[in-house]
Amino acid sequence: MTRFKDILVKAENVEKTYFLGKVPVPVLKGVDLEMRKGEWLSLLGQSGSGKTTLLNMIGALEKPDSGTITYEGRCYSTLKGGQRIRFRRQRVGFIFQAYHMFPEMTVLENVMLPGLLDRKNLKDRAIELLDRVGLSHRFKHRPNELSGGEQQRAAIARALINSPDLVLADEPTGNLDSKTGAGILEIFQQLHDPKSGRTILMVTHDEQIAKLADRIIHLKDGKLASLPPIPGK
Repeated sequence: MTRFKDILVKAENVEKTYFLGKVPVPVLKGVDLEMRKGEWLSLLGQSGSGKTTLLNMIGALEKPDSGTITYEGRCYSTLKGGQRIRFRRQRVGFIFQAYHMFPEMTVLENVMLPGLLDRKNLKDRAIELLDRVGLSHRFKHRPNELSGGEQQRAAIARALINSPDLVLADEPTGNLDSKTGAGILEIFQQLHDPKSGRTILMVTHDEQIAKLADRIIHLKDGKLASLPPIPGK
């Protein structure tokens, strides 16, 4: 029996089909998923299995063709326009394989950006987060002056700036060498404090990385299969 009780995100019968010309390509075929507060989940699946598509649905970057996704019991998969944008900024932190840093902005400005869009002055928090990920000495630099690992650390700080309860990471170590990637995973382990209620969903193709999580889910043939909770977690 899981030690995580309260459900943060729930997906029910989520379906998504793309088209290659006029040819339909079903990607998600009735996905059901419950993500609980404080839980770290790893999402495994073959290339092209729809892992990123599911992540984008949960993060309100895309809308499902059918089915519902709820956040603390309230449906958000049908939100439109500005409502979806506000939901993403206020509730979700994204960490991508590509760092998506704005090259003309300093590291500090990149980290502050989600807050600035909501007219918040989060400079002190941004500096605190950069210190937390080991970049307090680099906040005045621009992204092209940072290594890949440093850019990913800055991206993690940016994802946390609005104190999201849900953090979505898409292959966050995919562009990094093994040593640098291990440093990024150490940060995720530090972020994973069940008492905080922060929920993490990480897409990875690496089974060893997946084992760091509380639970591993597999996406296969458009549906999810969940493994039992990892012993000792």
